[in-house]
This record gives sequence, structure tokens and C-alpha cells, in this order.
Amino acid sequence: MDAPIDTQSFMNFLAYFATGLGVLVGAAVLVSLITPHREFTLIRAGNASAATAYAGTLIGLALPLHAAISHSVSLLDALIWGAVSAAVQALAYLLARAALPRISQEITENVAAGGIFAAGVSIAVGLINAAAMTP
Repeated sequence: MDAPIDTQSFMNFLAYFATGLGVLVGAAVLVSLITPHREFTLIRAGNASAATAYAGTLIGLALPLHAAISHSVSLLDALIWGAVSAAVQALAYLLARAALPRISQEITENVAAGGIFAAGVSIAVGLINAAAMTP
């Protein structure tokens, strides 16, 4: 009887998982660098608006990464589409900031509406981004 998971499939899992996690972390850092507010400082201080916005960012990044990994033909393909999804999410934040110039200030001031809106934009764009990667 064949083992349900062989060494090669487990190594592939590790490679795709590490690539996905690396792109997620890199993209999350990129988004943090383009925001005027400091997410981690605010979250450590108990700012729920910042936590909500950043959670939305992570979900919005993970959704297209899921599609990129699921539909890729190689590890390099997944990496490239993951990088594209990160750029799209960064652009989404910049567009949200253009639509609501005070969004960063609202997040800093712990105004729930700002964090919820930012999270919603990230998740909505992430879903569209993921759907666009489906063959």
C-alpha cells in the first residue's frame, strides 16, 4: 500500500508553503511601509482599528496567494503571481487612501470605521485578484 504522503509530495508542500509564507510576510511588510501609520506599534498598544485594517490586509493578501499556489504550473509561477498580488494589494491601499485621505489618521486615532473600511477594501480586492488568477 502506498503511503498517503511521500517524501516528494511533502517536499513540494514545504516549498510551496515557504514560498507562500515568504510572499505573505514580504507583502505585509511592503504594505506596512507604504502606510503613514505604524501598524505594529498601534496593534501592540491595543488599537482595534489598526488590528482590523491589518487583519484585512493579511486576508486580502492570502486570498490571491491561495489562487496563485493552487493554479500555478511551477514554484516560480506561484512566486511571480504572488508578487503580482502583493503589488495589487499595495495599489488597493493607495486607492483607498486617495478615496479617504484621512484613513490613516482615523486608524491611528482608533476610529473603527477607518479600520473596517481599509479591511473591506483589502479583502474585496483580494477576492477579485484571486478570481482573476483562476484559469
